[in-house]
Amino acid sequence: MRCSIATITLLGSEQSSAISAAERRDFIFMTTTLPIQTEQYASCVEASKRVRWAIDADVIRGRDFDMTHKLLPDSISGIQRFEFLDPQEARLLSQIQGRTYANMFGLVERFINCKVLELSQHLCTGDQVALEALIRFSDEELKHQELFRRIEKMIAAKMPPGYKFLPQPNDVASVVLSKSTWAVLGLTLLIELFTQTHYLKSIEPDQECSLLYKDVFLYHWKEERQHARIDELEWIRENATMSPEERDRSVDHMIELVMAVDGIIRAQAAADVDYFLAVSGTAFYEENISRLHAGVLAAYRWQYIFSGAGERRFQRILRSMVSEDQFRRIEEALAPLATSESVELVMQRPQPVLQS
Repeated sequence: MRCSIATITLLGSEQSSAISAAERRDFIFMTTTLPIQTEQYASCVEASKRVRWAIDADVIRGRDFDMTHKLLPDSISGIQRFEFLDPQEARLLSQIQGRTYANMFGLVERFINCKVLELSQHLCTGDQVALEALIRFSDEELKHQELFRRIEKMIAAKMPPGYKFLPQPNDVASVVLSKSTWAVLGLTLLIELFTQTHYLKSIEPDQECSLLYKDVFLYHWKEERQHARIDELEWIRENATMSPEERDRSVDHMIELVMAVDGIIRAQAAADVDYFLAVSGTAFYEENISRLHAGVLAAYRWQYIFSGAGERRFQRILRSMVSEDQFRRIEEALAPLATSESVELVMQRPQPVLQS
């Protein structure tokens, strides 16, 4: 099912008249036979302690952004496809995309933290190691939100006025959290995995990007590594509590959430290109304006959807949970986004939506 942000906002959580979904889930959590893998959570706690960092002392260190450098690497932004841009224009578009990229993480970490805190309630009188792992996860997500608020202010001071980041964190969180925990955890793992891939394969090795921007995502990556492991553990545990009917509904919820993400990035891509056109000082041909809109949208779809959905780890876990028919439903829902002509402007070669 494809739906816009406005449509998905109307899709509330399903509730039973006899017993609420939350009450039923609490009962299942207390009675499920799937054991908590304490040693796995303990490993996450140990890693959290080892890599712990502070925003000012470790990340910013009294520095500011040098706007003679790009923010996002070309391998993420897809700017190399726009051969009609001169070096200054390409750098500006990279900086706009990089600004949005940081804001997107501040956005998603709002609902991720809400879900982590909700999950921790079931452990208050249970496995205290797993509880500590989730509490540390939450604390780190709050720190990341603060970091990205700081980064937005710093970049804003260096760029012309007029930039708009459209989605509101609390509104988006309300929509996301109205869906099943299974679907939210699946989306969260997708995000956590592409965070790691982007840093390791693109941001870290790039020689043209701002050093401060690279450090922001270095330190972000250090803590997201264990977050992805906790996401995986919690998603598997949640899956074990579900009936086939609940899981089938949750597959629909996951599709709805991905379509909601697409609605967000469609709106933001358009806003970012409009801002670029307004501040670049160049009068572009209509053909090139159309290419910019299509290409930035394609880049955002790859950044925020397909680079995560295509991760083997994500696909392996998803396939272990769903039937062939359910997997095919997800694949068919994503296919129109992956095969649109705009994606071809960015991707070096056709990529499968989901790998069999």
